[in-house]
Amino acid sequence: MDTDRLIIVAYDIRDPHRWRRVFRTMQGYGEWLQLSVFQCRLSSRQRMELVEKLTGIIRQGQDHVVLIDVGPAHRAQVSIESLGRTVATIERRGTVV
Repeated sequence: MDTDRLIIVAYDIRDPHRWRRVFRTMQGYGEWLQLSVFQCRLSSRQRMELVEKLTGIIRQGQDHVVLIDVGPAHRAQVSIESLGRTVATIERRGTVV
């Protein structure tokens, strides 16, 4: 059984034409939260379809789309997938106070 997952999608698109195409695509998959940020409830199949569509729109090396998997409602599992420009991994470090 495929459980829907909560996915936060944020994007930084350099070209206004490509930005509008991404925005229109995202409207078909989720709820607009703020400029370039959507909240989506997606099955694994819907997620794969969305990634395929976005990959066909963005320009590698110029644009950036991040998919954050928050997990199912009953437990949070954060997973980040980055399309386009690479993103530096944030390292978890201890802080001495």
